[in-house]
Amino acid sequence: MRSYFVAATQPNVGLTSVSLGLLRALQRRGLKVGFVKPVTKRTPDTEPSVLFARNICKVTNTPDPLPISLVTQYVTSGRTDELLEDIVSLAMSATEGADVLVIEGMQADPSRAFIPRLSGDIARSLQADVVLVASGADAEGIAQTNYLIAQVRQAGRNVVGVIFNRAAADFDKAAVTEQLEGVPIWGVIENNPELSAPRTIDIARHMGAEVMIEGQITTRRVRDTVLAARSVTEVIARLKPGALVISAGDRDDIILATALAESNGIELAGLVLTHHSFISPRIERFGSRAFHGGLPVLRTDGDSYETASRISRLPLAVPHDDLSRMDTVIDNMAEQIDGDAICAGLEHAASTHMSPPAFRYQLIQKARAANKRIVLPEGDEPRTMRAAVICTQKGIARCVLLGNRKVILSVAESLGIELPPGLEILEPNQIAERYVAPMVELRKSKGMTSGQALNALEDTVVLGTMMLAVDEVDGLVSGAVHTTASTVRPALQLIKTAPGSTIVSSCFFMLMPEQVLVYADCAVNPDPTAKELAEIAKQSADSALSFGIDPKVAMISYSTGVSGSGDDVEKVRAATKLARDQWPELVIDGPMQYDAATVREVAAQKAPGSAVAGQATVFVFPDLNTGNTTYKAVQRSANVVSVGPMLQGLRKPVNDLSRGALVDDIVFTIALTAIQAEAMAQASAANP
Repeated sequence: MRSYFVAATQPNVGLTSVSLGLLRALQRRGLKVGFVKPVTKRTPDTEPSVLFARNICKVTNTPDPLPISLVTQYVTSGRTDELLEDIVSLAMSATEGADVLVIEGMQADPSRAFIPRLSGDIARSLQADVVLVASGADAEGIAQTNYLIAQVRQAGRNVVGVIFNRAAADFDKAAVTEQLEGVPIWGVIENNPELSAPRTIDIARHMGAEVMIEGQITTRRVRDTVLAARSVTEVIARLKPGALVISAGDRDDIILATALAESNGIELAGLVLTHHSFISPRIERFGSRAFHGGLPVLRTDGDSYETASRISRLPLAVPHDDLSRMDTVIDNMAEQIDGDAICAGLEHAASTHMSPPAFRYQLIQKARAANKRIVLPEGDEPRTMRAAVICTQKGIARCVLLGNRKVILSVAESLGIELPPGLEILEPNQIAERYVAPMVELRKSKGMTSGQALNALEDTVVLGTMMLAVDEVDGLVSGAVHTTASTVRPALQLIKTAPGSTIVSSCFFMLMPEQVLVYADCAVNPDPTAKELAEIAKQSADSALSFGIDPKVAMISYSTGVSGSGDDVEKVRAATKLARDQWPELVIDGPMQYDAATVREVAAQKAPGSAVAGQATVFVFPDLNTGNTTYKAVQRSANVVSVGPMLQGLRKPVNDLSRGALVDDIVFTIALTAIQAEAMAQASAANP
């Protein structure tokens, strides 16, 4: 097993963020990664690195660190050897089943001169290679890195890579590489102010401010501070999403402008009243929609300039309870760390399970490689717009927003979204007419007329489906505001099922803590027959395989093997036999209870000798009632991310969203659709 000791070359370089980014970059390559932070300056139960590793990166066996007070006692009493034994024991508890161990080092501290020497002792005791984290903002970071490389080598350890964090725009990787005496650069993390945006509650805690109106204080983020020292006309121009307005309570004009902006849909970070002032009751009543609709309002004793100055000194570290921001930071780090180069020197046996980080990484990489054009009929829906921007910026897909351009641009402006040049907008009323003839041809058996077709094409889902039918786009994603029926019905009428398929089904990718599982059918078929159930099993196994998951199909029932009887069990038993007979290459077993499919100890008792029991990766439920209930119970009770539903069996990819879908859900669904489109294109080329 390989161990990496991650050390900072100077204070405030983002050691925790980079350490966890390295962890995720390794996870994305299919490795099982252990994590340990041996020493903390906080209390062990509030150490952010450990909490983030457990709750975000899902490294659940991460041990509690030793408090620095205890470590200092060991060192000052000459018991360093005992300390190192404890640290080795701590690290070993994190390595069970791991391919790689990431060890987060300690930040230098002038009051504890022993830290550099102890860091070297820890790296040596754990036989760890050293990864340095340096500032990429200026030449000082590079000079300090060279000094540390020499120090580490003198101590007998190997520096295997350097990661430069918060790099300036003009960072010259090639020139810096020449200065590092043969040590490769493992990553250059660009400075991204967006990732430093704290929540309004973080500002309140930092200043000890009184919360007058809570609003959405835990979710709104501060991207700019607006000091209201000038006329209201000057302030209005800066009232953008994420703005934190600082004003004395007697500036009724500023408070009214803030309330008006909030009422118009601009999600401000909040309002801070200085001089221990209040909002006039009359003004509060007049702006009640804003003041009681989500806008946080704080109050502090200082004057406006002092308050702004204190806010500017907010520490950069991500608070331990801000999991959303830290997850984004870790993802950003992982994307800019050269995981392929790191893994090239590692010898490891690939895991038989597809881990959630590896699944998400492969999803994005495969979608980028596919380079597909995906139409989004709900073009002016805010979550859809945000997802389209992300997909365009990251090269996940070439997105097409259907909708009125003026409306889309207006929504974007109110949300503070900048639409990238590559994001396409098409106005339905300008393009609908050219799809009338093709639609009449596709629906001629139903007697459709040109007038009926034109009326139907007023529905953007129908219009997007026609774009897919005539091969102008490669896939469609809808459902943020439309029902499943509204998304699926046009696809069944205009796209139809794929050759060899008689039904359309769905599957979810369930991102469990240790692996990704496939659940089907949880969204489409209420009560499939045995023949349909067999086809769902085949479709789901193919879907799993196309996303890198080894399909071992469990046909779920309330009975395992021959232990039970009844119509429902017999349907599952018949479906299993049909699937085996028609597709002998399928690894499938059933009927099988869920515990027998997932737990090896139960499988050994209930289904000994089964190639599926205890290790199933694809779960086919007997009906929609069971499937939908199970996926939602697992998703909500175990806090599991579910990606989907992905529709199976159509000739071209159309995918439905939950109306409660988050932006990330839509991004992953777009990526799924792009990969489906590529797989279908390859299958079509192989079987013309």
